[in-house]
Amino acid sequence: MTDDSPIRPPRLLGEIDSDTSERANRTWWDGEADGYQAEHGAFLGNRLPGGDFVWGPERLREDDARLLGEVAGRDVLEIGCGAAPCARWLTARGAHAVGLDLSHAMLRHGVAAMARDERPTPLVQAGAERLPFAAESFDIACSAFGAVPFTADSARVMAEVARVLRPGGRWVFATNHPMRWMFLDDPGPDGLVVRLSYFDRTPYSEVADDGEVSYVEHHRTIGDRVREIVAAGLILENIVEPEWPDDLQEEWGQWSPLRGSYFPGTAIFCCRKPA
Repeated sequence: MTDDSPIRPPRLLGEIDSDTSERANRTWWDGEADGYQAEHGAFLGNRLPGGDFVWGPERLREDDARLLGEVAGRDVLEIGCGAAPCARWLTARGAHAVGLDLSHAMLRHGVAAMARDERPTPLVQAGAERLPFAAESFDIACSAFGAVPFTADSARVMAEVARVLRPGGRWVFATNHPMRWMFLDDPGPDGLVVRLSYFDRTPYSEVADDGEVSYVEHHRTIGDRVREIVAAGLILENIVEPEWPDDLQEEWGQWSPLRGSYFPGTAIFCCRKPA
C-alpha cells in the first residue's frame, strides 16, 4: 500500500478488473505526482544528476545489491518508473534504458529531472499489462515498487515481461512484502497486530464521492507470485527481503524502524528467462 493509504482495512468491493484498476490508478497518480515527488523525491534520487536506483524504503541501492548484473550496453526496461530516477541511473551507467509508466504527471517529473543528466532517457506512457514493445526487445527488465501491485492481472504482466525479454534476460521487481497485507498501514505499535487474513486477495480500493473507484492495490501471496513467474516460463532465482538498516530512522508510511526490526516490508523477486 502506498504511503498515503488510510490507516484502516480495505473497503471490500469484490474483484476489480484491469480496465477499472488502470483507469483509477492513472488518475490517482496524476493527481498525487507533485505531492509525492515533493515528499519522497530526495530519498528516491529524483534530484540527483543521473538519478539513483533505490529498491525500496529500506534504502537498498542497486549500486550495492547488483541484482540486475552488468547493465552497460544492455537494453533495459523499467516498468512503473514514476519520475524515472532508476531509469536515469541506468542510462548514466551506460545502459540503453527505457522508462514506462501509466501516469503522465509522473513522467513529466522525469522529463524535468533529465535537464541535469548528460544523456536523456526515453519515457513511454503505457500500462504494464500491455507492453508496447516487440518480442525479445530487452536484455533486462526491472521494477522498483512500480506497476506490479497496481495491476489486476499481474500474471499477464509476468507473461508480457517474458515476451519482451531476450533469452537469458533478467527480470527483477520489488513489491510490498506480501505478509504486510495482514497489518494496518501504521508505522507504530498498532501496525504490529495482525488484522487481516494473508489469504484474503480482495483488492484494497478507495472510492471517490461520485462512486467511481479512485485507487486500487492488489494483493498476491508469495505462492501466487511464484506461480505467476513460473507460468510465464521464467525461472525464479532468488527472493531478497531487505533488512531495515540500523542507521535509517526515517518513516515512510507503513515502513518504520519499529516494524522493520520485526518483519520485512519489501520483497524483491529475481528472475531469469531461460537461454
